[in-house]
This record gives sequence, C-alpha cells and structure tokens, in this order.
Amino acid sequence: MPNAIVYAIPAFFVLLLLELLWSFWRRRQTFALSDSLSSISLGLGGQVLNIFAKGLNIGIYLLAYKYLALFELSPSQWWVWAIGLIGYDFCYYWHHRMGHETNLVWASHVVHHSSEEFNYSTAMRQTSTGFFTNWFFYWPLALIGLPPLVFIVSGAVVLGYQFWIHTRHIGSLGWFDYCFASPSNHRVHHGQNDYCVDRNYGGVLMLWDHLFGSFAKERPAQEEPIIYGIHGQLKTFDPIKANLHKYLGLLEDFRLADNWRDRLKLWFAPPGWRPAAAHRLKPHPPHDISAFRIYRPRISNATALYCLLQMALIMPLGMGFIAFAFQLSLPWQLLGALWVLASLWVLGRTLENAPGNGRWQVLWLCSLAIPAAIAHLQWGLPIAWVVTLFSVASLVLLGTLVRSLRRPLPLEV
Repeated sequence: MPNAIVYAIPAFFVLLLLELLWSFWRRRQTFALSDSLSSISLGLGGQVLNIFAKGLNIGIYLLAYKYLALFELSPSQWWVWAIGLIGYDFCYYWHHRMGHETNLVWASHVVHHSSEEFNYSTAMRQTSTGFFTNWFFYWPLALIGLPPLVFIVSGAVVLGYQFWIHTRHIGSLGWFDYCFASPSNHRVHHGQNDYCVDRNYGGVLMLWDHLFGSFAKERPAQEEPIIYGIHGQLKTFDPIKANLHKYLGLLEDFRLADNWRDRLKLWFAPPGWRPAAAHRLKPHPPHDISAFRIYRPRISNATALYCLLQMALIMPLGMGFIAFAFQLSLPWQLLGALWVLASLWVLGRTLENAPGNGRWQVLWLCSLAIPAAIAHLQWGLPIAWVVTLFSVASLVLLGTLVRSLRRPLPLEV
C-alpha cells in the first residue's frame, strides 16, 4: 500500500510556505535557504531509507503484541484510544529524553537538532538511523494489549502534532504552555543555552516534564536570546555526515579507550562523556556559546537559484518514489533510493560550495536517466512524456548551472 507520509507532506509544505510569507510580511526573517534545503534533504532521505527499515519497528511491535500481550483491548472502545494516545505520549517522552541523555540514541537524534535555525523546515529535519533504537521504547504498549491500529494512529497523532511547534513566530500562549507542548516550550528544547539543554521533552503533554523535573520556561529574548544548534557544531550540509558524524565520533572514542569498561560505558553515558584515554589522546575544546557563529557558506545568487530548482525537482521525484516504491521490485527500489540519496548529497556539496561541485552536478544531470527509466519501465509513463519532461528539466537546470559557475560572487543564503 502507498506510504501514508506522502499525504502529510503537502500540508507540511503549505505551513512552511505560510510561515515564510509571514516572515516577509513581519520583516522578521527566520529562514536561511541553505539551512532549510539541508533540513528538507535530511527529512526526504530519512523517508527513503524508511522504505526498507519501517518494517523493523512495526514488526517488533506486532511480535510483542502477538506473544506478550497481557490483555485484549478492542479498538472499538473510545477509552482504548485514550490509553493509546496518552501511553504513546508517555513512551515518546522517555524515548525523546534518552535521545538526549544517552550517547547511542543521541547519535541518531542529533540530526534533528543540528539545524542552527528554528522554523517549519527544522521540523522536517529527521534522522535516517532512528530504526536502530526506536523500537525499544514502545513495546510496553504491546504488553498491555494496545492494538496495532491504535498504536500506529496514536504515533501519527503525537508526531504530527509536533510540526506546528517548530516556529519563532508564535509567542507565549499562557496556560497552554504549561500544559501542552508549544512553540515557546520547544524553542527552549532546541536551544544550546545552559538553561535550555535537556529540557521540555514532551511530545504533546508537558505533564511528563513537570512530573520528572525536565520542564523549563522560555526566558524573554531581551534577557537571554536562544541560540539554536548543538554543542560541537556540524558545519556541513552533507546529509551523510549529518547522519553519521556522532556515530563516527563514538567509534573513534571506542578505539582510543584503554579498557573495556569505558568502551561499554561510552554508548550509554550522557553526551559529552568520553573515556579518559580518548580525552587525553584527542581532547575536544570546551563549549563556548559566546564564540558560536552560524554556519553559512557563501554561494552566488545563481547557485542559490540552481539549488532551489534542483530541490524542486528532487522533492516530487523523491516523494513519488516513496509513494509507489511498494510497486517496484527490490533492485529497482535500491536503484531509486540510491539515486535520491546521491542527489541530496550532491545538493549538499553545492550548498557549501565544495570543491568540484560543478563536475558532480553535471554527473547528476546525466543521472536523471534513472528516474526517467523508472517512470517509463516500471510505472508505464509514455516515452514521449518522459523524454519531454526530463529533457526540459535537464536543459533548465543545465542553463542555471552554467550561469552559477560563471558567477561565483559570494552571498550568504
């Protein structure tokens, strides 16, 4: 069956566009093109990999439900749905909290926090490696007999709710901030200020944060403005590095550690903890928020336009692939996924003006033959349509690319 996320993405983009227009209207710009395209890239890449990984989390839940359920709960009862929503939100709180307080889970979740802006594109910025640990936090719902349908819908509600709270344009909401996850609460959660770190984990209800001591109220911006991003700046728009950089850092510390106790502790210790030997052999500079500068490589106006057009092509092709990948054989699924991920990698290189990005872009334009082949050979799109559509897209992009390479005047975007 088609991937349900495809139906939510258009609504997310409408909200993103409205926020962007509101930013211009209020003359308070909260978007940066490079950061937003990077965030959207990471979200799309995560969904592509989820084609192959989504069965793990659901499969483990189904097995636990089938063999470990202590009760039989019927989805026809309203109170079962209430239990599902509240129970999922409770499990999400602990999943989210461990995603900030243990190295192994943080290595995955850090992707979402590595944006240095805070807007609706940040909400789309999701990890590609969450399937490693996500399943662990929700099996207790199967233990009490929560039906899989209720589990899936409850998860969609809790996760979908959180999109609207990723904005700087909605201020304090009074009593609502105290009871529910809100933009004010979530701005705190995304901050790297001392008072923001490891606070406000709730997905929908702030009840859990109040109960377990992790609630923090947003301070006035004139008193202490929130600085977004992570300790240990990412400094790249490469989606592969964004997803793997913490894992690679942990593996390096694992190698540098001089005893097995530290090697095992490393994965479950809080972020920032390192084996003594690793700290001695390769010390990291202490975090200094006063020295923080937003990562914004300079690219020309023409290059910015090219990247925008490239994403405008990759996004619908990627979403079409996600929507109908279930119709493809495994080799075609792998080829399509590889094309989308490689496309996002090339886009990331161009956003940071990496050496040789022009050659990579020319190769990428040639690679448009891959989605064209899938559209014709697998989905039956008439060859005349395929040739016309992809030829026009290639010529427009090629013309913009040539212009961008001839006008290297730098601009922060």
